[in-house]
Amino acid sequence: MEQENGVQHVYLVGAKSLGAYGGYETFVYKLTEYHQNKKDIKYHVACKANGDGCMDESKFEDVTIINDHEFELHNAHCFKIDVPQIGPAQAIYYDVAALKTCCEHIKKNHISHPIVYIMACRIGPFASHFYKIIHKFDGKVYLNPDGHEWMRAKWSAPIRKYWKISERMMIKYCDLAICDSVNIEKYIHECYDGKGIKGENPKTTFIAYGADLTLSKFADDDEKLMSWYREKELTKKDYYLVVGRFVPENSFEVMIREFMRSKSKKDFAIITNVNDKFLNELEQKLHFKSDKRIKFVGTVYDQELLKKIRENAYAYFHGHTVGGTNPSLIEALGSTDLNLLVDVGFNKEVAEECALYWSRENGNLAKLIDKADQMSTDEIEKMGKRAKKRVAEEYTWDKICGQYENVFIR
Repeated sequence: MEQENGVQHVYLVGAKSLGAYGGYETFVYKLTEYHQNKKDIKYHVACKANGDGCMDESKFEDVTIINDHEFELHNAHCFKIDVPQIGPAQAIYYDVAALKTCCEHIKKNHISHPIVYIMACRIGPFASHFYKIIHKFDGKVYLNPDGHEWMRAKWSAPIRKYWKISERMMIKYCDLAICDSVNIEKYIHECYDGKGIKGENPKTTFIAYGADLTLSKFADDDEKLMSWYREKELTKKDYYLVVGRFVPENSFEVMIREFMRSKSKKDFAIITNVNDKFLNELEQKLHFKSDKRIKFVGTVYDQELLKKIRENAYAYFHGHTVGGTNPSLIEALGSTDLNLLVDVGFNKEVAEECALYWSRENGNLAKLIDKADQMSTDEIEKMGKRAKKRVAEEYTWDKICGQYENVFIR
């Protein structure tokens, strides 16, 4: 692949796959989808070949298979990285191996002025090494610092300490930090101004995540939808919903505990990739299996079906406590009328007055659920209209992808 004149090559590192439930996976899918017909930009996307959240390109239409480890989707060149199953260290291994593959591809194909966009601050000790190599190719390193990885509940104290040190080093060795939250951008400057190369301040810009505001193509009586409802024993507008990764910092324990405490006659549908270890821990603590309202309903890869399930929910829970602008929150605001969010700065920055807020204190969410159950149809519709207006003004993928295009090609 010899470089065509005027084409900006952008290497995306840090997402496990395209189009799964994680924020970066959604972002990479949408970015490549919106830019697939751009003649002046070519994406190269690292994906996991195996393990948790790995890429399964067979689930997508219009994929061109190149070989066992390479394929094209949305006109983007995607390459899969084999990752040894070595616990928490596999995330670091994955990013390092992906960056090494990017550098080899840049060198082999004589790519000039590449941009390597790294998502999350996992590989601080290697940041200087790759920064120097990429600069030798007259390239730039861009970084999405994500949320506060060092605060995630799943990590032990030594690993959290590593994430914090890693964050500092990656902010130092990047040409631009693209923050998906105003709160994160502010935090970067508060912590790291004067600590860059030669005592410089980090260069930052703010670009949020986006959401698709179009309604689902599914009709209310679509057989695939009806079949899903029958199988999961759910009814339109008679269930609370959450969609997201099954990890402690997304407040699953609080949401399940509080729903069990509530007087609600509705169901609580949980769409997630279940982690058996965490699930068993929750069952031992909460005994939620004895509550028929709590329903783990598996994963939904059909995006149109998922959108319709969101639209038909009575209300949506968002319990993410770590991170910037979360895609699942924006999607919920764009499709579900009534949204109940955990009260943290990131969520308030996005939803403002378009949602109801709860704390993680005992009894707080249960009271809010009981209150939500008593809201009139008119009240709920008004909240939905406010939320959709907010998303339409600030968080469309069209706007977000346009901002990325400006950053990559300006």
